[in-house]
Amino acid sequence: MADRSPAAHAPSRGKAAVSLAIGVIGIAGAAVFVRWSGVSGIVSAFYRLALASLVLVPWRLLSSRGTPAITPEARRSAIVAGVLFGADLAFFNSAIMATSAANAVLLGGNAPIFVALGAWLMYGERPTQRFWIGFLVALAGIIAIVGADVVLHPSLGVGDALATAGAVCYGAYILWVRRSRLAMDTLTFSAWSTAVGAACLFVLCVISKQPLRGFSARSWAALIALALTSQVVGQLFIAHALGRLPATLTSIVLLGQAPLTALIAWPLLGERIRPGQLAGGLLVLVGIAIVSLSHVTPKIAFQRLRQGRSTS
Repeated sequence: MADRSPAAHAPSRGKAAVSLAIGVIGIAGAAVFVRWSGVSGIVSAFYRLALASLVLVPWRLLSSRGTPAITPEARRSAIVAGVLFGADLAFFNSAIMATSAANAVLLGGNAPIFVALGAWLMYGERPTQRFWIGFLVALAGIIAIVGADVVLHPSLGVGDALATAGAVCYGAYILWVRRSRLAMDTLTFSAWSTAVGAACLFVLCVISKQPLRGFSARSWAALIALALTSQVVGQLFIAHALGRLPATLTSIVLLGQAPLTALIAWPLLGERIRPGQLAGGLLVLVGIAIVSLSHVTPKIAFQRLRQGRSTS
């Protein structure tokens, strides 16, 4: 993650894609750890960022030698991203506790819509027709994964509204990560945004009088695992990928979290995978492939094929 100068040492899109895949795997177990923690959504969100900060901030300070100076614009963008991500975690973790997991996952999957619209306005990345086709295919997969719950209970309750608000915040977060990463390395961004998000959530916990101690050993273990896997590993690699990949592409690939979460929840939470969920997972992967291929022109694809043959 020590991409010291994002502009001068640009990794290939292939490496960025690998980082994104690792990031998706890292965040896939977040819902499981949130459930295992047994604490409120706001508290689990706070400890996810606070415990991760204990790793990221010292890491950044120890490796700061030779790091380019941070521009004011990049620092402001990292701060805004931290606030947005803290809000997203507070909304989504609370939604998991207040509504069905099906509704929360489906409504949280709307983030790519806000990313696409925001990327069009902020960066001029106009969504292509193939993007929308891929998104609809992936969204159909999400619907199949969560099952008939949303169809049978479509009315928006408090939990559903929280999940939707989380999707808006996460979509905005992705866009501000992209802006900050144009002039800030991955580790510096992650340290800043995680610490800012933790500070905001701490204030929210104090205002809402949330208990921050007295948890069981199981709860602490779940919170520590949540911070290390989902934040230190997952979001760090996602931030790395966002420095090189279009925001719209990244937001669609992140939908791969849903089928991975279903696979993890089967043995750990006893939630068996139904045939509809398996089919939904395949649809999500197809949608991701459609969107990914929309960023590779036939000429580039032919060149990559020739390069692959010449090196084999």
